[in-house]
Amino acid sequence: MKTGKKKVFAVLVVIILIASWFISFFGIGSKIGNLGEQLKYGLDINGGVYVLLEADTKETGTELTQIMNQTKSVLENRVNAMGISEAQVSIEGNNRIRVEMPGVENAEEAIEQIGRTAQLQFFLADGTLALTGEGISDSQIATDSNNGGYKITIDFTSEGSNLFADATEKAFSGEVESTMTDEEGNPVANNAIVIALDDEVISAPSVHEKINSRSCEITRPGGFSETEASGLSALIRGGALPANLTEINSSVQTATIGANALALSVKAGAIGLGLVLILMVLYYGVLGVVADLALLLYVQLVLWIMAGMGSVLTLPGIAGIILSIGMAVDSNVIIFTRIREEISKGKSVRVAVDMGYHAALSTVVDSQTTTLVAAFVLYLFGTTSVKGFALTLMIGTVMSVITAVFITQLFVSLLAESKQFGTNKMFGLTEDGKPKGLAAALSKLNFRFIENRKKFYAISACVIIIGLGFALFRGFNYGIDFTGGTMMQIEMGQEVSIDEVKDTIAEYELDPTIVYASDNHSQVIIRTIKDLKSAERTEVVNTLQEKYGFEDSDVLASEEFGPTVGKDLRQNAIKSILIAAAVMLVYIRFRFKTWKYGLAAVAGLGHDVLVTLSIYAIFRITINNPFIAGILTVVGYSINDTIVVFDRIRENSKFFKRKQNAELINTSVNQTLSRSIMTSITTLIVMIPLFVMASSELRAFLIPLMIGVFVGTYSSIFLCSPLFYELTRKENLSKYAEQQERAAKERKKNSRRRENDGIVK
Repeated sequence: MKTGKKKVFAVLVVIILIASWFISFFGIGSKIGNLGEQLKYGLDINGGVYVLLEADTKETGTELTQIMNQTKSVLENRVNAMGISEAQVSIEGNNRIRVEMPGVENAEEAIEQIGRTAQLQFFLADGTLALTGEGISDSQIATDSNNGGYKITIDFTSEGSNLFADATEKAFSGEVESTMTDEEGNPVANNAIVIALDDEVISAPSVHEKINSRSCEITRPGGFSETEASGLSALIRGGALPANLTEINSSVQTATIGANALALSVKAGAIGLGLVLILMVLYYGVLGVVADLALLLYVQLVLWIMAGMGSVLTLPGIAGIILSIGMAVDSNVIIFTRIREEISKGKSVRVAVDMGYHAALSTVVDSQTTTLVAAFVLYLFGTTSVKGFALTLMIGTVMSVITAVFITQLFVSLLAESKQFGTNKMFGLTEDGKPKGLAAALSKLNFRFIENRKKFYAISACVIIIGLGFALFRGFNYGIDFTGGTMMQIEMGQEVSIDEVKDTIAEYELDPTIVYASDNHSQVIIRTIKDLKSAERTEVVNTLQEKYGFEDSDVLASEEFGPTVGKDLRQNAIKSILIAAAVMLVYIRFRFKTWKYGLAAVAGLGHDVLVTLSIYAIFRITINNPFIAGILTVVGYSINDTIVVFDRIRENSKFFKRKQNAELINTSVNQTLSRSIMTSITTLIVMIPLFVMASSELRAFLIPLMIGVFVGTYSSIFLCSPLFYELTRKENLSKYAEQQERAAKERKKNSRRRENDGIVK
């Protein structure tokens, strides 16, 4: 692209950046609201009720899928009838349904309403009950050869067939006077059979003859669409094949707690982003300014894409965005490091920019792809809150590559072509192309990683053995997400004594753990391993209300976790890690043309997971649902770092074929050391303000992430590369021995030639 076009595009990018930030804060009049108004927020921010219900059925395969879809349709009808806006009903796993109801305060009433057995009824047009869902045996769809499209078929039981015959006879006789309305509020025909589910009309077909058989059809001119027919058929089956639902997990949260957490998270994110922007300028000079522009555009792209997709933003999702900001810097760090290296080799700035981008591109794609794999697996197997975290991480990872490859390259190439800015000094180097400051100190490092590898093996082994010892003899500190139990957070309205609160609810034999949640000791969190259903939690709250006189709205959060939820979490965590590792292994084999890189990287992942678990066991940190997301993100972050190092080893092996493996690996790790340190620092800088200022739920996400950043950086530098050395050592020795043998044969051959040629004096 010519310089003139580049300048036009650069100006457009700056205009778009400024405009997007302006719209994000202020909107455009009454037509387009600001970003805060455009985004949708989860229950943990807006408040409301969610309940996880398990279907009590022995069906499997297609039959189970049919029942779950039918039950989902019924529940969607119910929450819509309750007037709950933006309620969500989704199937989780094989036999569970999750219902989210924003803004609902009376959890007990809402859960009872959605969990009751479906009531399917058939009426005559005057409101006379003809038969119920008990008389229906099945309902399916079929193509309608007469009218086109599809029709609905209904099969009756023996008793249902008789009742339906009587009803159609009366409807067809003309004796019925209509008093009912259809689903759109219009009066139904006198000869209609009105089908209602939970007292809501879903269809009102007319009768043209007495139907005295075990089945009937519902048709209309032009036929039903497949979607319409399938939906109506599923609702009719709902009366005949109801699935009893058991509450296994439920939660009530007020908007107060979430809104406060959102405000603190946004503030912490802004502080973290500001610190990263400053650090990039200090370390990279004018290149840092370019990275900052790309980063500011990146934030806008992620947030507006989420708003455009209608994605629900949760507190864990905010953590995912802020984490992805730290990781987005990584792509720029890789590129800038390569550009500086090329300049240090004596190349001009313009040539160094072209070669640096070309050299860094495969590293950026490989490292971010592995993170994307971890996020995708997290999305597939995570719970709803974890899915929000994974979705933002996936969007962020893709956008970080786009902004680094296109936006950063655009501005850096313009700088390189500028006489004023295209100088070594402006790119953060001395006039003769040497690094300055911290970069200079890091460039002089020549640590012997391979020669000291046994020390690193010993350090890791000690941590893991100690951690396993603690886990074996003392056990892990599982939260109620895993053990099953109940949590309630209540604002008492006055300073209270924990012992007094325990005595007040002693009759329920909860054996609770109670802690303060506010500085003035008026807010408490009550935890118990007993899983109390909504009605039981209400009894406990009523007892406390009688004692302390607080309002219903002062119950800030109330959650119950069935013991099966924890079991599923553990199984999904193990499954997710194994699947992520397998996919990464295949990808690395494809990209690096050998299993040895993949095996060393996956071994590093195993080390990171074990070390993280060991730290949790030693310090008794609570293991809960957010921990699963944290562990999988550790996996993605760790392999991201390892791929960067391995990519340099692969590249150097092409140019330094005579080097022994130890020297080759030492050189490669030292060359990437500044990038590893810089990426770790920027990622931690973004997370630290969030950890200090945010809610306890977000801290539960951040603790494994912060541990993972440290452990992942350590393993990629000190363990994975030495492990790769161990895997290629014999191969390298064989090649070396072969070279030595060939050299010996050549010397012997030359010696014989000299003897045959004689000696010249």
